[in-house]
Formats: sequence, structure tokens, C-alpha cells
Amino acid sequence: MDKKKIVILGSTGSIGRQALEVVESRPELFQVETLTGWNNVGLLIDQARKFRPRTVVIADEDRYREVTDQLKDLPIRVLAGEEALSEVAAAEGVDLVLAAIVGFAGLTSVLAALNQGNTVALANKETLVVAGDLVMEAARQKNIPLIPVDSEHSAIFQCLQGEPGGVEKIVLTASGGPFFGRKTNFLVNVKRDHALQHPNWSMGEKITIDSATLMNKGLEMIEARWLFDLRPDQIEVVIHPQSVIHSVVQFVDGSLKAQMGLPDMKVPIQYALTYPHRIANTFPRFSFKDYAKLTFDRPDLKTFRNLVLAMNALEKGGTSPCVLNAANEEAVHAFLRNKIGFLDMTEIIEEVMDGIPFLEKPTLAHYQESDRAARALAQKIIIQKSN
Repeated sequence: MDKKKIVILGSTGSIGRQALEVVESRPELFQVETLTGWNNVGLLIDQARKFRPRTVVIADEDRYREVTDQLKDLPIRVLAGEEALSEVAAAEGVDLVLAAIVGFAGLTSVLAALNQGNTVALANKETLVVAGDLVMEAARQKNIPLIPVDSEHSAIFQCLQGEPGGVEKIVLTASGGPFFGRKTNFLVNVKRDHALQHPNWSMGEKITIDSATLMNKGLEMIEARWLFDLRPDQIEVVIHPQSVIHSVVQFVDGSLKAQMGLPDMKVPIQYALTYPHRIANTFPRFSFKDYAKLTFDRPDLKTFRNLVLAMNALEKGGTSPCVLNAANEEAVHAFLRNKIGFLDMTEIIEEVMDGIPFLEKPTLAHYQESDRAARALAQKIIIQKSN
């Protein structure tokens, strides 16, 4: 495997940090060209000093001077602002762009990378949720792969290697989060710190809350629809509390292929960084002797209605997933700041989805306007609920 020049968009987040652990474990295989962060200046500086990229981007323009001052002794170009993210994503001579910026904010840089013809390892599911048609068309136009990093989509991607067709359906597994088996009368009292205690995975705050509400699995259904060119009825969700089977493909002959392993995000990250190769590592190994049984259950759609809202958006298409995502991002942000309750998130999302005009065949400008309008309405509802 030749040494790859990589750009990491969102290097200070959970996926970005773990990606750098993979890079550090095999420095002969990777050259970090660019690191970007939002406003975690201290960590971004530490990463820059350790990995010596050519370029560093601080998305928060107010922190630009701080970054330049702290890196002035190194031959590193420092840029700032969201336009700079698209600039480095579309840089020539890059072998891989790891897109790990959380939320809608990652869309424009992913499109910039694909339009340039740069291969993207996608850890930002919201990009496909918001504008999957535009993103996949950009990848098709340049005839380049979009490599999924999410454990579930990486699992499906791996199961499809060497399989030219014949997919009947896919099964996305979900841990169930910290509240599996709980009912509404319990969830009404859930607080921020409790919801952040995921039983299996170590993730960022936003995705951990999405896992607790099952919204994460709904977003993954929408992402899978675009990544694997599936109909909504070909995508199923199953609760699998042990998080050992990461997802399953069922073929037209009834055969099933599953990808298994311990719940460790460094495994799908490494696969995305080294694709189409597999390389050795020293990560912990799964052993059947440690698991007396693997269990499966149906999701509780009555209690965890976020999943239902996402399934409805998937079925409707158009701007519905974009509005769903925007409302969810605002609701999760408010919950993390203790402005609203756990169940308020679902109510806010539903009200926003009912209140924003629907467009069946949107352009990028339409997606951006739907996102803006949905956030404004969500913020208005949040203020009403928090007073």
C-alpha cells in the first residue's frame, strides 16, 4: 500500500481523534496534509505540532490569530472560516478526505471534495441525510467511491465487496442506547448526563444523544438509502444490545452476510483509510468465548418516536430529511444545554416538520433555505418550552 496523503475535516472531534490514533499506529502509511477544527484551539494546536500537516484550518474565524500565534514557529499554513474547509477539501494531490465534521456544517466541504474528484471517507451521516441525491450524483460524475465510516454502513460496505448485486434488504443493528427497554414514564425524567452514558460506544455528545433517542438509527436509514441505492422498504432496523454484529446484508437467495467485531470505531476508520486494502493492527479482538449469547429485538416505535419521524422523512424524501436533521440538531443542542427535556426533542422535531414547506425536488439552495427555516422555527419553539 502506497503512502496516502489525507485531509481530516473535524480532527478535534471523536472520529478525528480516533483517526489520528490509526495514523499514529502506522505512520509509514499516511501523510496528514490538513487538520481542521471548529474552536477547540488547544487540541488543534497539539495535533498540528504532533503530525506536522501542511495546513491547519480553524473554522471559527475569531480564533484565527490565536492559532497563527501558537504555530508561528512551524512551517504550517493557517486558514480560517468555513470557505477554507471547502478549499482544503478540494486541494489537488490529496488521496483521501476524511469528512468528520458533525452535522449540516459538513455538507459544503464534502461536495467540494467530490467535485474536485477527491475520494471521501464519510463519517458525517448528516451530509447524506440532508442532500443525498446531490452528494451521490457528485460522486457518480467523478466516478469515485464514497467510503462509509459509520460502523453500520462500513459493515454493509464490507459485506458487499465481491458481490455484484442481488441485495434483497439490509439490516442495520442498533445497541438500543442507554434506555433500551425503558418507557415514556421513565424518559420524562432523563437528564443530560444520564443520556450521555452509552453502554457500548465512545462517541461525541451529539451522536450519543441521537443514539439514546434512536434518531441516530433513523438518520442511518436515510444514509443507507443513498449509499447503497435502496428503497425504504429494503432497510430494516434491529436492536442488538451487544453491538457485536454491526449490520447484515440479506441477498435474494436468502443468504445473510454479517460483519462482526468489538464495538471499536477505530476498525471502520482504519478500513476507510486503507481501502481497498486491509492492514494488520493491535486492536482488541472479539472472542465468542466472552459472549454467552447474542440477542435481537424490535425497536420500540411507540416510545422512541424519533425513529418513526426519520422513517417518515425517508419515505417522503425531498426536503423532509433536511428539515428533520436541522430540527434534531437544534433540539439536541438545547437538551445538552439543559434547556429542554428528553422527550421535548421529539415534540420539537415533529412540530418543525409540520411547519416547514415541503419541496419534492430541491436544489442545494433549497436545502440550505429549508435548513435555515427549520432551525429558526426550532429555536423559536425551544425558547417557548424553556420559559
